[in-house]
Amino acid sequence: MYSFDSRVRYSEIGHRGTMTLPALINYFQDCSTFQSEDIGVGVEVLKKRKKAWILSYWQVVIERFPKVCEQITVGTFATGFKGLYGNRNFLMLDSEGKRAACANSVWVFMDTEKGRPVRPGDEDVLPYGTEPPLNMEYEDRKIRLPVSSEALPSFSVRKYHIDTNNHVNNCQYVQMALEMLPDDMDVHQLRVDYKQSAKYGDIIFPKVAFETERTIVELCDGNEKPYAVIEFK
Repeated sequence: MYSFDSRVRYSEIGHRGTMTLPALINYFQDCSTFQSEDIGVGVEVLKKRKKAWILSYWQVVIERFPKVCEQITVGTFATGFKGLYGNRNFLMLDSEGKRAACANSVWVFMDTEKGRPVRPGDEDVLPYGTEPPLNMEYEDRKIRLPVSSEALPSFSVRKYHIDTNNHVNNCQYVQMALEMLPDDMDVHQLRVDYKQSAKYGDIIFPKVAFETERTIVELCDGNEKPYAVIEFK
């Protein structure tokens, strides 16, 4: 497992004094980026080849949100590669080695010039190696859509939403969806199915459905085709 140690910063906490969900997600994203950079297959290397690993889906399970100034360890490792896809687990541990959060994720290897998935070569997967998956309760890959939902006011994609792929960053979709939730809602699990990439200037048309066991936010384009489907439990 690739890992790094950190400390929860004041800039990463919310009004409860604990790490926010976007901050936790960013730790996981950063950890996978650090690993790729350190083993020589980072962003710039792939960019020159017009390739990129794009997050397609993930399930994040939160045992607890670490408090401000807590020491944490964040880790990640690949669990397998098949066809166009790669699977990766994430882990966040506290100073006693207890699990604070974990995640399962599915990534697709993309030809950024042609805008379509391609099969990764040995040079793209062998440097990562693989390890057995984490012991966690894995949910189905597909998020079941609600029977009905409420349409909310639309908004445009801003410059700060965009990452190095010139698309809305993975975490920004979650941040957008959180705006649709009540302030007092406790989130213990997040699932996101990324359908298409939103770009600067696109208009997002959100829809939300509150069910007994879950809340589903769909961030759609003008034709009601989702950019991302986000499920909170």
